[in-house]
Amino acid sequence: MFGYILNRLAISIPTIFVIIVLSFFIIKLAPGGPFDDDAEVPDEVRANLEAAYNLDRPVIVQLGLYMGGLLKGDLGPSFVFRDQNVADIIRTGFPVSAKVGLSAIFLGAIIGMFVGLIAALRKNSALDYTIMTVAMTGIAVPTFVTAPFLALIFGLYLSLLPIAGWGDGQIRNMVLPVVALALPKIGTIARVTRGAILDVMRAAHVRTARAKGLPEHLVIRRHILRAGMLPVVSYLGPSIAGVMTGSVIIETIFALPGIGRAFVEASLNRDYPVVMGITIVYAIIIISMNLLVDILYRFLDPRIREG
Repeated sequence: MFGYILNRLAISIPTIFVIIVLSFFIIKLAPGGPFDDDAEVPDEVRANLEAAYNLDRPVIVQLGLYMGGLLKGDLGPSFVFRDQNVADIIRTGFPVSAKVGLSAIFLGAIIGMFVGLIAALRKNSALDYTIMTVAMTGIAVPTFVTAPFLALIFGLYLSLLPIAGWGDGQIRNMVLPVVALALPKIGTIARVTRGAILDVMRAAHVRTARAKGLPEHLVIRRHILRAGMLPVVSYLGPSIAGVMTGSVIIETIFALPGIGRAFVEASLNRDYPVVMGITIVYAIIIISMNLLVDILYRFLDPRIREG
């Protein structure tokens, strides 16, 4: 197992390198620059600013300087928030995005797997059709519709919860963003769980266990659930990475100071170091989550360990 992890980590290093290089050049291809909107700044001052941030050098030289800074753990300064560096912005915003995202994925996983299991065990029943209809609705309706709707009902009409702001991460400030972010996850996980459980229920070892007279609850717990969780685990890996690095729509609607919102603002302002820093964080998280999924696979499915 330890050798397997080292092998995956060795593969991850060039992967992250390629992501950094491609992202750097793609950002540079975008028209405009970080100081183009400063109309009142004289050309001489703008030239000095570009020289201070090495923007007057060839792109390949800029990449080399940036990679050198990364090796020292320096993500660079922000072009827009000049009293902050990229590490400060990520350090401030990431806990907000992670707290909301992990809460949403936990809620989505618990509810989604439970209702998906119920739907599979009650296949083709009215309950099954109802659960899948609600799940499809949750998937089909985008968050930029459900989030304002929840804010309108529970925030404005009923005055039960705040409609915006972080409030130092209080639970009442998190309820609406977490629920809005979790709804499509619940629907997706419910459908994945139902399909996986139905496939496992038709497997030969499950039929054999029932033929031997094993009680149904033991068949479900020992033979169905463990194998049926494999597709769910595969989905949760990249999904966790996505929600941990911030949902742009949710953070914008509810005015949350997360890195998803910071990423959009940095992109609009051509704040290259912030965009690159958040991209690197996202790449590291998604690679880490995929590695965790592979490790969980080896525990859930003995055939993978044997291979």
